[in-house]
Amino acid sequence: MKRILLTGLSGVGKSTVIAALAARGYTAVDADCDEYSEWVAVGDESDPLGPPVEAGRDWMWREDRIRALLATEDADILFLGGCAANMRAFLPQFDQIILLSAPADVMVARLATRTTNQYGKRPDEVARVLGQLETVEPLLRRAATHEITTSAPLEQVVASVLRLARA
Repeated sequence: MKRILLTGLSGVGKSTVIAALAARGYTAVDADCDEYSEWVAVGDESDPLGPPVEAGRDWMWREDRIRALLATEDADILFLGGCAANMRAFLPQFDQIILLSAPADVMVARLATRTTNQYGKRPDEVARVLGQLETVEPLLRRAATHEITTSAPLEQVVASVLRLARA
């Protein structure tokens, strides 16, 4: 089975692309849900991915569930969408890591209008995401095997993901 991580900052469209892939019949999982992520208490130590979502706690992957998901062999391709500070340990298990990116103004507009979760509605959350463009996105870019800009129409973005997946 080919395992492909779709990663990127909040507001780039990871959940939307994962939903579009699932609607086309692919095994596509959004890790940004209670089944695969949870709030975890974190200390004050410096993290290269920046400060946690909230003081003293961060939204992290449930490592046991992600490990089990990546161990499954019931599909030709598994798409996993997500970005969390603890995902580094899983990166070697992916055949491809696709960074989804978007211009800052597109991300801010998406955060303001998203209906799937409330993150990005408050000014401090928007400021955190914009700060991550400078600090986190370059780290994700270095880990990525490919990058797709999601300011293109969704159909075009999904077609690009599928082209890379089939390569």
